[in-house]
Amino acid sequence: MILRDGALYDPDLDRFFRDLPLNGVRSRHSLRAYGYDVLVWVRFLSEACAKTVWQADRHDVLAYHRVRRRAEAGQRISAASWNRAVACLERLYRWGVHEKLIAEAPFTHQSAWRQGYAGRRAQIAARNDAYEPSARRADVSFVTLDDYRIFRDVGLRGLLPDGGTRAGARDRNGIRNALFSDLLVTTGLRLEEASFLFASDLSFTDQQPGRQVWLDLPDALTKGDRGRQILIPARLLEQVRAYIRVERVHAVAKFQGRSGWRSFDRPILVHRERSNSRLRPRDGGDIALDLLSPEERGRIIICADDGTPEEPAVLWLSEIGLPVQTNSWEVIFARASERCRSFGFDVNISPHQLRHTFAVHMLAMLIQHRLRDAALPAGPMEDTGRFSAILFSRSNGSLVMPT
Repeated sequence: MILRDGALYDPDLDRFFRDLPLNGVRSRHSLRAYGYDVLVWVRFLSEACAKTVWQADRHDVLAYHRVRRRAEAGQRISAASWNRAVACLERLYRWGVHEKLIAEAPFTHQSAWRQGYAGRRAQIAARNDAYEPSARRADVSFVTLDDYRIFRDVGLRGLLPDGGTRAGARDRNGIRNALFSDLLVTTGLRLEEASFLFASDLSFTDQQPGRQVWLDLPDALTKGDRGRQILIPARLLEQVRAYIRVERVHAVAKFQGRSGWRSFDRPILVHRERSNSRLRPRDGGDIALDLLSPEERGRIIICADDGTPEEPAVLWLSEIGLPVQTNSWEVIFARASERCRSFGFDVNISPHQLRHTFAVHMLAMLIQHRLRDAALPAGPMEDTGRFSAILFSRSNGSLVMPT
């Protein structure tokens, strides 16, 4: 919601935000971006035009473009950012027209020919004139193996470039942070997906040593509620289990000593026993895992047999046993990049870049194996499926491409 002077700015605008998940905007990152773009627009209308959000017209859009795209260099946004804001505002005013809050949107449109796909004929579509056609598409940013090794060891683990211990290092979560980073880069998980995995998700009692494991991601945890599977390398799984046995156990002990569950907003208390697809709330009934949003997964607390809250269900915990939120991971990665730059390394890595890195190296490996298969004599093809998610393997503490 958007507030002004401590009060709700506009009830209808608040209703628009609440309707966004039903209109195709479900990701919390997308919702945050929508909130920011609308807030900047509303502030501009209030301060520069003395208008409310539902009084804007085309002239206000033109003035807004001058402020955002023709201002001084230090205050100017990119064409891509401008187009993102236009897309947000266009959705807002389409919703306003549908709800009969306004007669028409403050944009003009023109017909544009669009090339059809799969042999289909071109189609005519309405194009918003406020879009800047010259906006460059975002580049796929990925990380080289050398840069990733520096980022993980120097930035996240707090080591010196030569591998030694840094004098005065105080980061007691370096192992956890580096392990989280390894999980992102070897599985292609999104930040939100990795942040709200359950510790029990990685407790495979029937796993054979040295074998990779398929993990099912519930529908509501993934983007678009589609659900999918990821392949976790055996060595990484062993390290996650070591984290659960040592670091996480200490965090849980502090959580219990502090009655940390009392600090949760609307905690969801469940029994430890669970099926593959359902949880058992302490107060009875059951909860389908496919219906739990990431935010709800972060509020789940596992109880002892007598009903006493024991620990959060999520895998990654802070020093005092509270779930590590997605914005905290973003801060951790930013600080790790800054630490690398203090040693002279030009490294600036975000969690989503590691997903791009996974995809790029995966594509490179698949191409290599396809070329290798094409060079082999006719006969049974080599089973290359085992490489599908192992982008990196550990060798003496460094990262190498598997052969």
